[in-house]
Amino acid sequence: MPEIQLHNTLSGKVEPFVPQKPGEVRIYTCGPTVYDYAHIGNYRTFVFQDILRRFLKLRGFKLHHVMNLTDVDDRIIANAAAAGKNIRDYTEKFAQAFFDDCKMLSIEAPEQWVRATDHIDDMVQLIQRLQEKTFTYPSEGSIYYRIAKFPNYGKLSKIDLSGIQAGARVDNDRYEKESARDFALWKAPKPGEHFWETAIGPGRPGWHIECSAMAMKYLGETLDIHTGGIDLAFPHHENEIAQSEAATGKPFARYWLHAEHLLVEGEKMSKSLGNFFTLRDLFAKGYKPSALRFALASVPYRKQLNFTFDGLKQATNSVERLRNFADRLKQAKFPAGKQDGMAARIAKAAEEFDAGLSDDLNTARALAAVFDLVREANIAMDKGEFRQGDVAAVQNFLATFDRVFAVLEDNDAEKLRALGYGSVTGGLTDAEIDKLVAERNAAKKKRDFATADRIRKELADRGIILEDAKDGSVRWKRK
Repeated sequence: MPEIQLHNTLSGKVEPFVPQKPGEVRIYTCGPTVYDYAHIGNYRTFVFQDILRRFLKLRGFKLHHVMNLTDVDDRIIANAAAAGKNIRDYTEKFAQAFFDDCKMLSIEAPEQWVRATDHIDDMVQLIQRLQEKTFTYPSEGSIYYRIAKFPNYGKLSKIDLSGIQAGARVDNDRYEKESARDFALWKAPKPGEHFWETAIGPGRPGWHIECSAMAMKYLGETLDIHTGGIDLAFPHHENEIAQSEAATGKPFARYWLHAEHLLVEGEKMSKSLGNFFTLRDLFAKGYKPSALRFALASVPYRKQLNFTFDGLKQATNSVERLRNFADRLKQAKFPAGKQDGMAARIAKAAEEFDAGLSDDLNTARALAAVFDLVREANIAMDKGEFRQGDVAAVQNFLATFDRVFAVLEDNDAEKLRALGYGSVTGGLTDAEIDKLVAERNAAKKKRDFATADRIRKELADRGIILEDAKDGSVRWKRK
């Protein structure tokens, strides 16, 4: 089995992955800022992180994976005040929407979800450690980090520090400008703002200190892997490193993995261009969760993903092709024995699938291995050459594939109904469809073709396509 290789943003190189403790991996993921519904660009990153954790589990690693919810920052405070709600009440709706979206996309829950507002004391204690080591200074009730005192600042994002101005500060949690400035660890409250009374004074934490405090509380002072979108490398992750390593004197994370941006139809996603989509927007247009997951996973995470509606249709077709193949294996009857060379072909596909994912999570290469085998097995079936003795091995390979990609189970309709989109798929459960198919089969045996045709049309009207196989079996799929 090949060694797992991952691209480390810190070194700028693809490196062999070796966790600190053999067999165990400690991962921290920057989760959403729950001020609104997350968009498909966010989910490109969360699906990549899910592929990573699923592959590590497939390889036998025990995971301790922590993902945060940022439920206090500038936008949340402003939006909550405008809505006349406290922070927790305002963010709860969007936090729950995020959990629902993760289920829709089959994104596994981490071992721990952590919320910033539950860890104010931990943030205060970390700031106090930095104060003791003179990495901070006060100004008008706020506390700032002095980046000039941390000589390795910029080592992750490779930002040019030549233009740094002593004492230049930034108060916003997020800033786009490519300039390094002292940032707020603790913010003095503005009139009418929510704040906490603490040992370092009234106020609330800056965005960056939140992740440092929560990551180290649950995963120790040095993590194995820290993940996020490439837009977080500077300033957020750079500032996390500066805070954490200044406090502990130890490396904060050994491997930094960043997903590239998502474009929509070749353009940057923005509300002003009308190409800004949440999952709910796409479900309302009739697209399936499995197709969205497949589309987001199909391009390797370090390449820009150009999200198009043609691509989403292709992803829908790809998922259907895989499900139809799995159904054919399950339902069709093949001649006894084994086909010459098929066992070796299956083994080669499994080897190439693992090699693709081991190569810095090259999902395109892994998927190519799957579809090559599907094509060759389908050709063999059409020629009558495929044998029953090879079915179990192919099914085992598909099960391994799905432990990582999670698209084979035909549960889109149930997921959509749970969010109120039942009309998109006709509202039939699998059991109801199977019952109607059985009734149609019985009608055909009685040569009652009028009833058989009526049932086929009823299913078609409700988004269910029937396929009559040469061996007399019937497969169905949702549109």
